[in-house]
Amino acid sequence: MIINLMTIGSRCPIMKKRTFDQEYKIQAVELCLEGDKSITQVPKELGLAYNTLHRWVKEYKESNGKSFVGSGNIKPQNQEIIELRRRNQELEEELAILKKALGIFTRNQKSFTHLFFNTETNFLL
Repeated sequence: MIINLMTIGSRCPIMKKRTFDQEYKIQAVELCLEGDKSITQVPKELGLAYNTLHRWVKEYKESNGKSFVGSGNIKPQNQEIIELRRRNQELEEELAILKKALGIFTRNQKSFTHLFFNTETNFLL
């Protein structure tokens, strides 16, 4: 008996997640907004889930047509947050290094003081 592992636990085969480029999404949204077809008809014709197209329409309206930045790209409002987090991480690393250096210098200060400072005259050598 041959078992199809792709269909176990579901009614339909497991499908790879599809990705759509910005142009495709905008065209699909414009079909809904400007066309004669309703938002329930368009996803059926395009083979999309209703929720997917509904989300695209919502994002399109919220961003005034500047949504769908694409794979690997970042929305402008998130770019500053990412840069600030990266800078914060750099500063935290620098602070950790300085704290270690301070600990090393203060620990060794007593042992090296006699080499550079004459305790009898209170002058540097």
